[in-house]
Amino acid sequence: MENKITIIEGPPPIFEPVQDGWALGLNETRQFSVTALTRLRTFNGPALVERCYRMWNQRLPITLHYRDETGLEASAPILAARSVETDDGQVLLLWLHVERDDLELEIDSDDDSADDDFDILE
Repeated sequence: MENKITIIEGPPPIFEPVQDGWALGLNETRQFSVTALTRLRTFNGPALVERCYRMWNQRLPITLHYRDETGLEASAPILAARSVETDDGQVLLLWLHVERDDLELEIDSDDDSADDDFDILE
């Protein structure tokens, strides 16, 4: 069974700080980390959410694998997942545990730049 979701093409994910009360509750851990949200375009969002559900149902972890800004492989545990349909296609919303030492948050308020980024997930 596949225990990861991998970004195989596109820029590194942008991590947004979580402001929702329910999502802040996901960060109840002894690790020095934060809960962050990333939005990724995909062709199979419901299947990826189902993959997460199957792993969690078996009480197993699932992670997001990606390349960071320097091109090195990185991963983060997925805490919650949701697939939404937009005018531009499917978007996978992932809430992740990101270690604070490795975290570089970007807040992008310019909606036009989002059209330039395209992630393909496996």
